[in-house]
Amino acid sequence: MTIDFAKMRSELRQEGNSRVALICAEEADALQSVMQARDEGLAEAILIGQEDKIRDLAQQNGIDLTGVKVLNQADPVAACQLGVQMVRTGEADAIMKGLVKTSIILKAVLNKQTGIRSSKLLSHIAVFDVPDLGRPLLITDGALNIAPDVDTKQGIIENAVEAMRLLACDKPRVACLCAVENINPAMQATVDAAELVRRNLSGEIRDCRVGGPLALDNALFPEAAAIKGIDDPVAGQADILLVPCIEVGNVLYKSMAFLQNLPVAGSIIGARAPVIISSRADSEESKFRSIVLSLYLVKKQKEQQQ
Repeated sequence: MTIDFAKMRSELRQEGNSRVALICAEEADALQSVMQARDEGLAEAILIGQEDKIRDLAQQNGIDLTGVKVLNQADPVAACQLGVQMVRTGEADAIMKGLVKTSIILKAVLNKQTGIRSSKLLSHIAVFDVPDLGRPLLITDGALNIAPDVDTKQGIIENAVEAMRLLACDKPRVACLCAVENINPAMQATVDAAELVRRNLSGEIRDCRVGGPLALDNALFPEAAAIKGIDDPVAGQADILLVPCIEVGNVLYKSMAFLQNLPVAGSIIGARAPVIISSRADSEESKFRSIVLSLYLVKKQKEQQQ
């Protein structure tokens, strides 16, 4: 399997009716990435925030805002609420975090009366191109669910599997990451892994193959699994890495993005629209890829509903 961002961009360009709302748009890289999507014909850009600061920032970075909708809302809470409302009314297909705390935007998303929560769990996915593996790798969840229990982990898997299916990977292999490969009652992650494998085999978790407990090396590399004599159909073949807690996911994400400089696209999924919450330290390229990924998932979901 490959994830061809050039193909995704081409399909979005052909459709030409996607819209992304950047909330608190007074942040240079996020603004640049949204405007790149606009300039390439992938999506209409909607900028929400302090209009004078947005226009000053655009001028400083040589960005032409002609024809771009700029909605003046200086209060971050109100700006987040406005972006979420635009999804509810069909005026935006995805929302993106600019210069605002993640907690503020998520509070607006999760509001029971005015938010865009669906019946699904919300979780974060990060899709990396990994040349050494010869395949893309999805990591979940290193940004949202802090210490998920086994039921939450099932929801995280189901979200990731759905995303991979929309990306044309029909039966992805999911590795439940742990520090060891054996079930140890003192290590809850290994107990959860065994239960998730059981649920997968019984049909409670569908459309994928779940393996574990697996350490990182033998989840990704067949030779590492062979050396340890691990007999697991997912070993060495994982497409999705389910991390045991947010700290592991965060460190793994940042080690790949910053130490190895691997391209990444990330999004929060499970709501009525994707929520792009790239770190301020993420590159402009990663933020642009996150927009492409999020809008492409929306496109494929709409096609399935037709």
